[in-house]
Amino acid sequence: MATADTYPHIGLATDGKAVIEGTRYTVEHIAAEQYFYGWSAEEILRQHPDLRPAEVYAALAYFHDHHDSIVAAIEAGKARAEQARGPESVSRDELIQRRAAARGHNG
Repeated sequence: MATADTYPHIGLATDGKAVIEGTRYTVEHIAAEQYFYGWSAEEILRQHPDLRPAEVYAALAYFHDHHDSIVAAIEAGKARAEQARGPESVSRDELIQRRAAARGHNG
């Protein structure tokens, strides 16, 4: 893994993605939490107690310095997930009705 010299704690994986060294986290993962949920560094640390403050701040610095390309990757991932999920979604009420019907038949 190559090191991103200007970002301590950040390295580049063989696929070119920025990662927090020694962890399973990509910068894109941390960036998505801030991008979608609006989480501050402090909230990210609360959600991921296995990360150190310096690692989270380095990931966020890398994200903001590469904002456009990382946001594009995040949005592309979101689009792939939505496409994989398919057009049919089931409401909570429909799931409850299905469960009740199944219990009635198994009962």
